[in-house]
Amino acid sequence: MSEDGEEEEEEERWGRGFGPGTSTGGGGASSDTPPPFSDQVLENVLENVLQFLDSRHDRSSASLVCRSWYRAESQTRRELFIGNCYAVAPSRAVARFPRAMGVVLKGKPRFADFGLVPPGWGARFSPWAAALSSAYSSLERLSLKRITVADADLGLLSRSLPSFRDLSLFCCDGFGTAGLASIAENCRHLRVLDLIENDVEDDEEDEVVDWISKFPDSPTSLESLVFDCVRCAVNFDALEALVARSPALRRLRVNQHVSVGQLRRLMARAPHLTHLGTGAFRSAQAGVKEEINDLELAFINASKSLVCLSGFRDLGPEFLPTILPACSNLISLNLSYAEITADQLRPVILHCHNLQTFWVLDTVGDEGLQAVAATCKDIQELRVFPLDATEDSEGSVSDVGLVAISEGCRKLQSILYFCQRMTNAAVVTMSKNCPELVVFRLCIMGRHLPDHRTGEAMDDGFGAIVMNCKKLTRLAVSGLLTDKAFGYIGKYGKSVRTLSVAFAGDSDLGLKYVLEGCPKLQKLEIRDSPFGDLGLLSGIGHYYNMRFLWMSSCKLSLRGCREVAQRLPNLVVEVIRDRSEDDDGEFVEKLYLYRSLAGPRNDAPPFVKIL
Repeated sequence: MSEDGEEEEEEERWGRGFGPGTSTGGGGASSDTPPPFSDQVLENVLENVLQFLDSRHDRSSASLVCRSWYRAESQTRRELFIGNCYAVAPSRAVARFPRAMGVVLKGKPRFADFGLVPPGWGARFSPWAAALSSAYSSLERLSLKRITVADADLGLLSRSLPSFRDLSLFCCDGFGTAGLASIAENCRHLRVLDLIENDVEDDEEDEVVDWISKFPDSPTSLESLVFDCVRCAVNFDALEALVARSPALRRLRVNQHVSVGQLRRLMARAPHLTHLGTGAFRSAQAGVKEEINDLELAFINASKSLVCLSGFRDLGPEFLPTILPACSNLISLNLSYAEITADQLRPVILHCHNLQTFWVLDTVGDEGLQAVAATCKDIQELRVFPLDATEDSEGSVSDVGLVAISEGCRKLQSILYFCQRMTNAAVVTMSKNCPELVVFRLCIMGRHLPDHRTGEAMDDGFGAIVMNCKKLTRLAVSGLLTDKAFGYIGKYGKSVRTLSVAFAGDSDLGLKYVLEGCPKLQKLEIRDSPFGDLGLLSGIGHYYNMRFLWMSSCKLSLRGCREVAQRLPNLVVEVIRDRSEDDDGEFVEKLYLYRSLAGPRNDAPPFVKIL
């Protein structure tokens, strides 16, 4: 699952349906009071009806009708989404929804991915692990994102949940091979073990555990096994045997320690794979030509079922053509770890007529993107990552590549584009050619870079995006922007739910435009921008409706942050200091503001001050 999959969903208001007495028609009695007999019959009928209501947003609204609906919705919700692990106490969540079978839990703010959240900030899974393991004996599915997970937490879950089947960890840390071994050994019905972009590395004093060998020797129920982020080598013989006795396996992503020869053997053991992560894609021996021929044959055999390819972390360019037999059926191709040129990409991409998702490094240049635009007419998601993300990098893609994509890929719905050179004209062209855009993230690397042809601010380009793309829910802006750009966002960005701002803006008026003009805004993250106390205070009437606000390296003062905390006592206002900062300093480096039913957390480290 991509990070966006990840994040573009609409968020329900925390507080809706989470505590007795919050419903609109229930009077003053506690929702725990048993209803009369006739009402109980009606609630049984209502529970049967609510089981067919899949949307959590619809369910949240239904819980507000009256106490009967509140109770019925509580008893029938099977999937629990918690967008901030500090938004509600674990005990309250499990008491409110006692029959949940699947839980999605998120922790640190997204800017943690860029190193802006100091190590040790929090988001530990341990309190949640204790609550889930004691309350949900039938829990089957758990998805964690940006959470610190200890090996002991995974051990507790594996021993306490006999029906547990699916574990997905995204951008998590704190655990190693011992925790994975507990899951493999104790979860006998495991279907999914997806480890995506986690920091999985045992400390020097920890013994690396052969976790693959801990899976049961009998046939397994595994459908998905993803461990490309695990840095240590695995027991390949045990992995091959595991794949062989997992007839339902459809998704397999291995790490860079698995060679192309070993990959070919795994593909032979799992002939019905739909998703494959290749690991290392370079020869480890002298017989390169023979290995290439064998691998090409493996992709010929896999071509009928394979629809998603990723990996290529250590790519030998001579091996890239081996995937050609599978390209015509691919709907997703991730080359974001492959440092390839346009000439190397072109022979491959010319066979990928059915691609819907494509991730690539900017080393392919504008010429590579032009080849993509000429062939891949059905692309809905495109991500172009930088090989060198430093500000002084020249980059290899520009407005030329963006225009080509917009002209050739008219079905585009989501784009992430890193570049050094951009023009308003190119962004305006994309807004007109791709009006179905839901996600537009343009990252112009470097600070305050203008239109590289005219020298003007990028206001008109981003203004065109919010004016012409009516379905836009996520927007990331960068480059030289004035208050005019934020005025456009406030006026036309009525569906925007997530806004990311970096190195942009003129004054507090820009922030005021956004906070007062975007009624559906849920997540606002700002870094290195000139917004201060006046801009912060302009959102006083809107923060209760948002999930969070993050501001770092702006112009905030402790006095302004304290005023927000005083005027909005039900919000949590955290001031995060670098460890070397003066505790009594007036300048605020990082502000994290979020709504919570649990009040201020009790595990804040010393460098976090909760106002």
